[in-house]
Parts: sequence; structure tokens; C-alpha cells
Amino acid sequence: MVGMRLQQFLARAGVTSRRKAEDLIRAGRVTINQQVATIGAVVQPGDIVRLDGERVRMPQKNVVIALHKPKGYTTTHEDEHAEKIVYELVPKHPGLHTVGRLDKDTEGLLLLTTDGHLTQYLTHPRNQVPKLYRAWCKNGKVSKKACQQLVQGVMLGDGLAQALEAYPVKDGVKLVLTEGRKREVRRMLGKVGYPVERLVRLAVGPIELGELEAGEWRYLTPDEIKLLYTSAQLPRPQSPAQKITPKAGTRPQKSTVESNSGRLSTRQRQGTDKRVADRQAHTRAGRTNKA
Repeated sequence: MVGMRLQQFLARAGVTSRRKAEDLIRAGRVTINQQVATIGAVVQPGDIVRLDGERVRMPQKNVVIALHKPKGYTTTHEDEHAEKIVYELVPKHPGLHTVGRLDKDTEGLLLLTTDGHLTQYLTHPRNQVPKLYRAWCKNGKVSKKACQQLVQGVMLGDGLAQALEAYPVKDGVKLVLTEGRKREVRRMLGKVGYPVERLVRLAVGPIELGELEAGEWRYLTPDEIKLLYTSAQLPRPQSPAQKITPKAGTRPQKSTVESNSGRLSTRQRQGTDKRVADRQAHTRAGRTNKA
């Protein structure tokens, strides 16, 4: 572990949220190496952190979960106005957090992990991690000219936004972005005259949505985790995420989202072709009640 802000350390350790961690620090309930901590304190390797005298430790094993986020769920721990949050759909792990966000109306692949360094790599703009989206648009199939505009870049309120790839499909478009600005895909398509009716994320880097139904989740296989760590140029985990045995009678269901094969360039798809059998063995139902 490299240096980490104290409130982040407490959140990743599963004690509380970052916001509430700040309240604990201000109340003088947190110490680092027997010294009362203050806001802005950084926890270094070897430091001993205590809350009300009890030692706080980071999880010893990291997990990575792939979730098919349904529409209507928010990706935050704290939102008093949220009716449903994604953490209701997945198992509890200390320090579990989302890798980036999907807005409430967007569906598809959402990664969650306890590994803050992996999250930092996958979400930092300079690392250009590709994310594949499939959009259905009010005005139907996006024209080739509009796709060219998306790749060349469109000016939004917060600056130029560009797709790495974009090509027309039935009733909409598939496009690859390496950024994650708020509602970026929707704003880009609206700018070129194709307002979005439905948006699904199909892949994050080498990890695909695959056959997960809305509300279902699975632990990534050891090979997938190694692939993520390798792409992130981080040390591979010593103990891969645990394998999950499907419940009796549970069978993988074919996804209602159209096939997402053949949608990234060879460079971007490197290392993604050997997981179908493993994915079926590690899928676990986590269905949500439909309204």
C-alpha cells in the first residue's frame, strides 16, 4: 500500500463512507500511531490506525465483481434520495466500491472492487482504458457522418469529447470511449442529433458484460483478474478472488442485450477471448424485482 488519505483508508477498510469518516476524524476518534489524526492525514505503509482504540485493517484479499447494473439504480453509497443502490445487488465486502460510475438511467457492466490501486488505474484519464457502449437512439440508426463527428470530436460544455471508435448499428450506434465524464455518451449523441433512448455498457477494458442478466453479478475469474492487473501494470494478486459455486438449479441465462462480439479492434480486445466457459461456471443470480 502506498500513502492513502485517512478518510479513504477508513472507507476502503469498510468502516464507513468517506464523508462519515471525516466526521469521525473531526471528533478525534481516530489515531495514527497513537497520535490523534486530523483531516488531510495520510496513512503510510506500516502505520497503525485505530478507531475508538480498535485497530482498523485493510482487507487482506481483494475481490473484483462484475455486475449487470439495471436501469434505476444509483452507484453511490450515500444518496438519501436514491430509491435503489447497486450495493443491494452484490455481496458485502469491506471496502467494496464501484470502479467509476454509471448514471441512474444507464445499464450494463459495472465493476466493483476492494482494490483502490486497480480502481485508480482503470478510472484515470491518462490510462485510456476503453469502454464500449451500445446506444439506442430516438432518431434510429446513427449515420456514418455522425459517427465520424463523434470520432473527430464534439464540443460539450466541459470541453471536447471524442470517441475512439463509433459505427452505426440497428436503431443506434456502438462507440468506444476512454473517458468517463458525467453523462458523456448521452451528451455527445444529443449534440450530433441522436438523443439516447437506452444506453448499455458492454465492456470495460478486457472485461465484457457477456451473459449476465440485469441484476446478476459474478466474481471475476482468476485469469480475468490477472489480465486486469497486467493491463494496469500492477503486481498480480497472490490470492485470486474466490470462486463461487452456483446455487442448485441455477443456470446461466442468455443475455437480453445483443451480442457484443467483434466490437473492439484487435489491439483493444487482446486477451479477451478465453473466458466464456469460466464465466458460465462463476455466474450467480442476483435478480431484481421488475417494477
